[in-house]
Amino acid sequence: MKTLLILVKKTTDPHISALIDDYVERLKHYISFDITVVPELKNNKKMTEQQQKQLEGEQILRCLQPGDHVVLLDERGRELRSVELAEWMTQKMNTLSHRLVFVIGGPYGFSDDVYASSQQKLSLSKMTFSHQMVRLIFVEQLYRAMTIIRGEPYHHE
Repeated sequence: MKTLLILVKKTTDPHISALIDDYVERLKHYISFDITVVPELKNNKKMTEQQQKQLEGEQILRCLQPGDHVVLLDERGRELRSVELAEWMTQKMNTLSHRLVFVIGGPYGFSDDVYASSQQKLSLSKMTFSHQMVRLIFVEQLYRAMTIIRGEPYHHE
């Protein structure tokens, strides 16, 4: 199963970017994992929040393929403990025949079209994190899930 993370706008903090890259390399020992970055909108200061969500949504939708299982990382999504995420990933790896695609939206969230194209929503926390930090937290949690699945000592109960 191929796994993809779609991001809106590149990670600008070099420290966070280096950590993300480290976890992505670790993840590739377990699953096929890639990141696709949707470029930042030009002249977005002149756009309304709704216009930004719509244009970002169109770019996100162009990254999807028929049969993708799309999971939005959304504050209103289901929260999972790390062990539960590992169980969830195991179930997806055993049942999906196409790509598993996670999406982290822009600062204003997702357009209605992106919500409509998704099958699930997951939340990393009830707390609010910067979009830069969400990326790092997500790839670390996905890596943690893979080590739990393999019974490796990275995670402690």
